[in-house]
Amino acid sequence: MQKSELDNANPTILNVSELPSRRRTGGTARHGPDSKYDHIVFQKQVWPGISSRAVSSWPSDEEEDDDDDTPIEEPIDEQEIYDLISTISDPEHPHTLGQLSVVRLPDIHVTRPANAWSDPQSLTTVLVELTPTINHCSLATVIGLAVRCRLEQALPPSYRVDVRMKDGSHAQDDQVNKQLKDKERVAAALENDTLRSVLDKMLETCA
Repeated sequence: MQKSELDNANPTILNVSELPSRRRTGGTARHGPDSKYDHIVFQKQVWPGISSRAVSSWPSDEEEDDDDDTPIEEPIDEQEIYDLISTISDPEHPHTLGQLSVVRLPDIHVTRPANAWSDPQSLTTVLVELTPTINHCSLATVIGLAVRCRLEQALPPSYRVDVRMKDGSHAQDDQVNKQLKDKERVAAALENDTLRSVLDKMLETCA
């Protein structure tokens, strides 16, 4: 596709480091007057006859408590949904939907019923509101399909996916939303070999 044919030839692109993430950087060394006695205060105690290596191998109170705890599966939250779909490639540009801000963390909503813990059959709803780079994007439906396919492939059967254009973000958001919500239309679209190849290409960048 030639550059002149692009819906938006110059979209705003975020750096990967600007995208929402759970990554945490390690602590930095303390400096200044308040760290003068750190080598004494924070020094490990080594008792006579016991090597420092042996002391370091002793389990901490937290580790002992962890052994008694039964592992609990944490529910999928908005950040995890974002991680699943933000790496989808845009069909026009060599960037991801996260970098183009088509997918935004505040526009992802996970709603689970009050009895989710006691009833494994209860349904959790995932709502993703997309923001095209321009309000007349001709590929909005394709992008929505890619997001829907990605989530339906990755999430458990107890999750229901709702993908739509954010209100006012597209000139024909009502029409696009109807197409994305119509299961028969979606199924028919996925049987189109040309469209399927486009979606597969978009999903190649997903981890």
